[in-house]
Amino acid sequence: MIDHIPELVDAGIDSFKIEGRMKTALYVATVARTYRMAIDDYFENPKKYEENIPKYKTLISQCTYRQYTTGFFFGKPDETTQIYDCNVYERDYVYLGISGEPLEDGSFVIEQKNKFCVGDKIEIMKADGRDIEANVISITDQDGVAMESCPHPKQIITIKLDQVPEAGDILR
Repeated sequence: MIDHIPELVDAGIDSFKIEGRMKTALYVATVARTYRMAIDDYFENPKKYEENIPKYKTLISQCTYRQYTTGFFFGKPDETTQIYDCNVYERDYVYLGISGEPLEDGSFVIEQKNKFCVGDKIEIMKADGRDIEANVISITDQDGVAMESCPHPKQIITIKLDQVPEAGDILR
């Protein structure tokens, strides 16, 4: 529905709800941030909004998702507007976790969600809309043992990047 902001605003909608169960923090942050940007752009300048629709779609695709439809917004869906043949999730970015408070040396603790390795390039997704590229310098387990990778979801690890995130930043 990101490309239908004018119709949603004209219909009097002034708040949105993310549908679905078990959405990750990455999904919620990506979708909320992108819709906020699109709505702000539309109210600032409708032409700017129209020009940025491809950008919004690209941003929305930066999380795990299934194909989107407009649902029942434009009437009852038929076979051309309902997705019957694809139940596969698209996954362009991998959710790694949420950064904890930085420690004195710039490292921080996270509950890791998906595998990554020392040397990987990742992104720090900031609340203000910026994405900062970072390199993984080190990973250690709870006992302080150095690791080359962290393959076990939900493992509590300490990582160090070449950029220091703030507590609550999303890593992908």
